[in-house]
Amino acid sequence: MNGSGSIGIRLGALFGPAVFGVTAAGVALPDVAAALGARPGAVVWVLTAHALALGIGTALFGRLSDAWGVRRTLLLGSAVLALGALACLAAPSLAALVAARAVLAAGSGGLSAVALNLAATAEPERRQAVLAWFGSAMAVFSAGATLAGGLVTQALSWRLTLALPALALVAVPFCLPVARRAGSGGRVDVVGAGLLAAGVSAFLVLVQSANLGLTWPVAALAGVVAVVAGAALVRRTRTAAGGFVPRDLPADRVFRGAALIGVGVYGGLFATMWAAPQLLAGVHGWSVLTIGAWLLPGALVGVALARIAGTRSWLLPAVAAAFALSLVAAGLAGALTGGQDGQDGPGGPGGHGGPAGWAAVLLVVAASLGFPAFSLAQVVITARMSASFPVERRGGAMGLLNLTFFVGGGIGLGVAGALSRLAGLPGTLVVIAVFPLAAALARAGRREGPAVQAGPAGVSSARRSSAPR
Repeated sequence: MNGSGSIGIRLGALFGPAVFGVTAAGVALPDVAAALGARPGAVVWVLTAHALALGIGTALFGRLSDAWGVRRTLLLGSAVLALGALACLAAPSLAALVAARAVLAAGSGGLSAVALNLAATAEPERRQAVLAWFGSAMAVFSAGATLAGGLVTQALSWRLTLALPALALVAVPFCLPVARRAGSGGRVDVVGAGLLAAGVSAFLVLVQSANLGLTWPVAALAGVVAVVAGAALVRRTRTAAGGFVPRDLPADRVFRGAALIGVGVYGGLFATMWAAPQLLAGVHGWSVLTIGAWLLPGALVGVALARIAGTRSWLLPAVAAAFALSLVAAGLAGALTGGQDGQDGPGGPGGHGGPAGWAAVLLVVAASLGFPAFSLAQVVITARMSASFPVERRGGAMGLLNLTFFVGGGIGLGVAGALSRLAGLPGTLVVIAVFPLAAALARAGRREGPAVQAGPAGVSSARRSSAPR
């Protein structure tokens, strides 16, 4: 139970179900609208609330894990997750369901933050192996999300599909034995956390305004809140000691580079997993279960690549670039064959053959490459952060970093939704290829080395005197 592989798999199982909150839940949205009598556009709030609360919860609980210790944070996050899952099962209206999903996502973010903290603070001699197994488990969860959502929705209930992130609770008893690191006992900047939550929430609502069908006054109000909260947070970060966002974190070269890579990968993956199933179902006539089954091989690729990521630095930019190129190819093929509905048959690629069959194959390849890109990014970035940030600040830094990732995912969804109305889904695939391409260029062009050295209140000042474990 104390082997590197066992620890990595357990931590992956603690984080992995969080991805079900977006990709698996998307499958259930038509049933949600029918059951609750809601407009199809309105049920997008089910995904938006989850993306918002997941990112904010990861940042908040990451900071709490540094201050309170990982065990106490894990138990609190588990309680919030369980409460949100029960509320999802009983929500009588769309508004109640959206609120329940926000609570569930916040708890899911807590467990994700603890998993990242524990993976990043593993002993140096076993850290790479732990991260490799952690990334492998993440690839399996991300690739199986669509299939899991379809199976649970069709065989059981859409309510259970929306509560699938609660599967992480099964891993909690197995992770408690390794959740031993004590906290620093420092205070948490509640005001800074509130400003960050308000600013990020308003920004993502503004980005998703087209998908959410917001009127221009509401969108303008969201923009004003985002600007005001962002400006207040910047001022507090610069002037308050021990702020929620450490003073020198935004300027840290390692953090900025990792954030850009993660935003590109998450933005591309979330947008692709929104657009690809719609094309495969609407144009090619595939069922949700068929789509999920054909995406599973991507998990095997992700597992294999995550196992060797630590010794091959070129893997992440190469896979991200392949992801981007495959999106362009799938989009162009879809644009050329968009009027040939169902020519490849409902059973999967091949069918009647022809251009439409190849378009479906390219689409499956593009979506499948998003999974190894996702797992590689998590492994490589966590390893880099572990080597660059002191233990006592690592949980908070990882939480804030993953908040930027989920914001990137929200931006990807917003861009894909808005573009689909103008350029269609095939054209959208071509444009969203910019996300993984940016990640590939950021990783390929970034030199390794020590991060920017900061002052006493910063992130990097303790790196020499307090070497990472």
